[in-house]
Amino acid sequence: MVNNAATLGRSGVHDFLIIRASALILAAYAIFLVAYIFCTPNISFADWTGLFSNTAMKVFTILALFGLLAHAWIGLWQVLTDYVKCTKLRLFLQFFLNIAAFSYFITGIVVLWGV
Repeated sequence: MVNNAATLGRSGVHDFLIIRASALILAAYAIFLVAYIFCTPNISFADWTGLFSNTAMKVFTILALFGLLAHAWIGLWQVLTDYVKCTKLRLFLQFFLNIAAFSYFITGIVVLWGV
């Protein structure tokens, strides 16, 4: 079995499970937000502040952000290894895009928790 240090998981099965679990978390988060938007007819800033000041919503959002980071990390590795054959270009793209994904995660934490 081949182990690649660029993957987030330890094997293809592990990566597959991480992708599926993160997709379920992201789907649940999106469904919740869409349901909230439809159930609240006139959403104001106070409504959004009240929603995201709840600790459970903060944890759910952090979980969704982490799921997005893991999903992006593995997905980028899979797509780039399949379609970018130049090793130097692939490594550059992996580095740049993973740094971008990680910075989005950190930005989400800072915005959400006000750190």
